[in-house]
Amino acid sequence: MNPPASAGPSVSVQLLIDAVAKSFVGKPEAVKLTIVALIARGHLLIEDVPGIGKTLLGVALARAFGVSFRRVQFTNDLLPSDILGLSIYDPKNGSFDFKPGPIFSHVLLADEINRSTPKTQSALLEAMSEGQVSIDGKTHALPDPFLVIATQNPVEYHGTFPLPEAQLDRFLVRVRIGYPTHEDELRILRERDRPPSAEDMKPVLTREEVLALQARVDAVHIDEALLDYAVRIAEASRALKGVRLGLSPRGALALARAARALAVVEGRGHCVPDDLKAVAVPVMAHRLLLDTSLYGVARVSEAEAAVHDLLRGVRAP
Repeated sequence: MNPPASAGPSVSVQLLIDAVAKSFVGKPEAVKLTIVALIARGHLLIEDVPGIGKTLLGVALARAFGVSFRRVQFTNDLLPSDILGLSIYDPKNGSFDFKPGPIFSHVLLADEINRSTPKTQSALLEAMSEGQVSIDGKTHALPDPFLVIATQNPVEYHGTFPLPEAQLDRFLVRVRIGYPTHEDELRILRERDRPPSAEDMKPVLTREEVLALQARVDAVHIDEALLDYAVRIAEASRALKGVRLGLSPRGALALARAARALAVVEGRGHCVPDDLKAVAVPVMAHRLLLDTSLYGVARVSEAEAAVHDLLRGVRAP
């Protein structure tokens, strides 16, 4: 089935693409996937080698719409309360007052998330899954929309704590940026003698406009045959040679959700098979547990290659 011609991105989506591209040179597919994560109500993991703009991409997306934004540099001494907040005793009225942490923002940039301990990493699980946090027996709702953008370097092991499978599964997509082309790197050298500051990044959309884009994703039609295709992809991942843990039902839901968001980015009100194929690697690769002893770039590449092989073996509608 060939995808029908689309009308192209809507004005709102194009504004986001242009705003991010002003700060982040090249890699239009990476930019598109960051927007997919945002409008699909998912969370984004940006993983690649140092110095290629992981943090800049996250900041550029967060600054592109006018909502609250906090950046936390994850370190091995960071505590869960440093992210979630804590209750402080007020001797004047004899009660505890809750002081919210940086997670109570629309966009949280968790920079170098794998440098914090598993205990601190796990503090994000409830927030990323349910849009709320439980502290001292009380549940606190998070702002809407709520987006976690995490960055990590997959080749440094000293002082890092690899994300467990349960944490990785909370990220809708993982984006790998890769090195720029010769022309893009030349442009970076010409134009970026100083990094763009946060003040240079002006919002182009409002909170209400982002919520409207998310509502458009909800309305995208995905045919029963495509849902069956997504399930067959998930089943094939569980039987794949060299894979100890395949795609979970939550992963299959993520695959369909990301495909619907991509349809919105492409200017369509319905999904086509190519939408599922286009998001399969960023949605699936970080969710597969391979029979590989070391966690690093080689394993990431192997997981991505496994997804590509899988797609060739599952017939599309």
